[in-house]
Amino acid sequence: MKYAFNIVGVSTVLSFFYQQQELQEKSIPNVEYLGHHQCKLDTFLSSVETVSQQRNWKLDEVVDSVIGFWVNNSDSIRYWQSRLEDAGQENLLVARVADIKSLRTTFESLLHES
Repeated sequence: MKYAFNIVGVSTVLSFFYQQQELQEKSIPNVEYLGHHQCKLDTFLSSVETVSQQRNWKLDEVVDSVIGFWVNNSDSIRYWQSRLEDAGQENLLVARVADIKSLRTTFESLLHES
């Protein structure tokens, strides 16, 4: 299975909480959103370790996707780090990790909703 990791935005803690609740109700398989107060590789690696265990994902492959994103997207990381700092301490940097098949299914379902 292949995995994708990307940073999707900045959110207030409360908005992130409500979004997580909504996603649980929809029960979207193998797509997980992570929220952190810091834009650090180590922080996201710790989160994906926990998520991988909960979802029975292949930890090495998930970690590789996070590290790959970090290595190949330094401009994007700096951009989001700056947006998080601008937003203030009450906000989170939100990232998504997913198996690629589930992510594709999620995107396709969005196209059919419109």
